[in-house]
Amino acid sequence: MISTFRTAHRPKSLRTAGFGALAVLTLLPAIPAAAASTAKDPSPRPAAQALHRPTTPAEARTSARLASLQGRPERLKAFFKALPKGGDLHNHLSGAVTTEYLIQLAAEGGLCIDATDTAVAPPCGPGKRPAADAQHDAAFRQRIIRAWSMQDFPADQSGHDHFFDTFGKFGMATWYTRGKMLANVANTVVEQNQFYLETLVTPASDASRALADKVGYDADLAALHRKLVAGGQLDRVVDEAVKEADDTDVQFRAAAHCDTPRPDPGCKLPVRWISQASRGSSPVRVFTQMAVGMRLAERDPRFLAVNLVQPEDGESALANYSLQMRMLKYLRGQYPDSHLTLHAGELAPGLVKPEDLTFHIREAVLVAGAERIGHGVDLVHENDWRQLARTMARRNVAVEVPFSSNKQILGIAGDDHPFNAYRRYGVPIVLATDDPGVSRIDISHEYQYAAKTYGLSYTELKDLARASLEYAFRDGRSLWATGSAYTGYRPVPACQGNRPGTDHPSTRCARYLADNPKAATEWRQEAAFAVFERNNR
Repeated sequence: MISTFRTAHRPKSLRTAGFGALAVLTLLPAIPAAAASTAKDPSPRPAAQALHRPTTPAEARTSARLASLQGRPERLKAFFKALPKGGDLHNHLSGAVTTEYLIQLAAEGGLCIDATDTAVAPPCGPGKRPAADAQHDAAFRQRIIRAWSMQDFPADQSGHDHFFDTFGKFGMATWYTRGKMLANVANTVVEQNQFYLETLVTPASDASRALADKVGYDADLAALHRKLVAGGQLDRVVDEAVKEADDTDVQFRAAAHCDTPRPDPGCKLPVRWISQASRGSSPVRVFTQMAVGMRLAERDPRFLAVNLVQPEDGESALANYSLQMRMLKYLRGQYPDSHLTLHAGELAPGLVKPEDLTFHIREAVLVAGAERIGHGVDLVHENDWRQLARTMARRNVAVEVPFSSNKQILGIAGDDHPFNAYRRYGVPIVLATDDPGVSRIDISHEYQYAAKTYGLSYTELKDLARASLEYAFRDGRSLWATGSAYTGYRPVPACQGNRPGTDHPSTRCARYLADNPKAATEWRQEAAFAVFERNNR
């Protein structure tokens, strides 16, 4: 079975109240504990401070246009929707689907809604109603929407438990519908003027669990890995994951009408998968999911990386955090071509013991070797956090920041969020949605929130959008010269002398773009920026 759950377990309660393709498919063929205090960077040094980059006349005019829209909410909203916004790199597929579409999927599947507003299998006996009733009963529909999302959740209450509980409530509606869900999400991404998506799923979850239970845990990670791969067992699980992806491609293309004269917008979107491992599971199951994801990333170009999901404050997640970082370190040595991005620091004071706030980001970066981290909210509580931030900047470890999710789950927003701390130390930042269906937001909302809350200029917003493609795990090399982000994103030598985004690049640049899909996606965004700036003079 394909699992898209973010969590299947009820998390701990928050103890203090807060605020609350597919081009994948488009055009690819189917094919001992290391304590935090001892994790040291070998050569820490201060991060280079971001320079005031040159502003073009077109950017200056667009900045003035943005300033003129203050106090005009509808026009501001339209500005941010039209703004090119790169890619979404932190996106849980099932949590990204609109709640209304999840209700439709439940109805199409003949599911029932029980007294706890959970989708369950038929028949719809006493205490249950057909999900299809929500299509004509507005009150019932609103009740489900509130149960399956953060809509109307009281702003003065902690949303932690409610947020994570939604996944268990709508979970059955996501079974065997991954392609349909992707069609819904991909269309939204394109409509939001984004150009790329990395989304999280759990591949071959049943087969992975069965293999883990068969093999059993061994504290010797090398021995455990040998047991998993013995006799081709791990590869058979990966084969099942590849088959799932093939089936998803077919379902996606049908749902998005990709092979018809009127394809949906999402058909042209480059999409890649990130494999989830459930950090709240037993050590052997977590290790097996990690190994499946990394092996899959090396075998199938539709898959790129591994991530850990489920609440970071869960009992098992806390108890086994350092062990899981060592597992990842070992497996990265076995599968060096797999990327790694990790939920790390999705914690806040009062949610866990103070000592648990001091090492999660550090170990994700220095032990596991994460190339990106998600959330990173507890940065300033980490041991020697300034050195850690400098190290992240030097290594170009980006932080995926979903503002709405951080506020709803952790109650962290505004000046309490480390957004500005990361910026001061030159740590790359990419804005993301996390679970926009559950949060009832979109990426335009996140950019507008950032601009209003932190006083960002148009050029800063533009560079955030560029960063979200620059730090993507997209195949191929970048359009931008190494280290040029701090001085205005200079093109690589092959494309110097060309205006990025032009319809007629030089022969050398055109060849470079053809050979490097990442650069081509970035070029496409630059073309969109040129149009956007012309329209906002």
